[in-house]
Amino acid sequence: MQIISERAKRELDKLLNGNKNFVNGTPTASNMSLETLKKYAFHQEPYAAVLSCSDSRVVPEIIFDCGIGELFVVRVAGITAGPNVVESLEYAVYKIKTPLMILLGHDDCGVMKYAKDNYPNRTGHFDSILNCVYPVLKKKEDITCHNFFAQQHTIWVEEFLLNNSKIISDAVNNGELYIAKCHLDHSTGLVSLI
Repeated sequence: MQIISERAKRELDKLLNGNKNFVNGTPTASNMSLETLKKYAFHQEPYAAVLSCSDSRVVPEIIFDCGIGELFVVRVAGITAGPNVVESLEYAVYKIKTPLMILLGHDDCGVMKYAKDNYPNRTGHFDSILNCVYPVLKKKEDITCHNFFAQQHTIWVEEFLLNNSKIISDAVNNGELYIAKCHLDHSTGLVSLI
């Protein structure tokens, strides 16, 4: 079981409260200007690394009501965890020392639909993506809801990161990093913890 540091809890609460601002239509982020960019011209201090889908409807900075310099975002179709994605997240943990990592899945994910429609076959397309998604279906072939599938995949991504990245697993074990598994509901805009 992961231990959440006070700092990671504070940052997670900040993001979830920012999500409420987004849902309520009352965003407060003011650090979205050239002045802010200039402030971070030669360094960055994001407080969270976010792995999210490339889906055009899933924009972490907007969904969490954040501005420039707050999030280290890695976006890839289906939040699949290939080598470059893992190393990008490791960079955030090892070099930038982010205390929080968000794994952000979402409703109506095209990758989940494609994988479910084609499992267990290889289509000749998107093989590296399917390699990261099919293990969930191999465990639970009876999944019928794509949104539930996306949540199960987010859980699998956390397991994959902990089992395949010494940097990430050491940071979690030492209480330096907390991984929050989250899911975005498109109908409400709410991000919930899995």
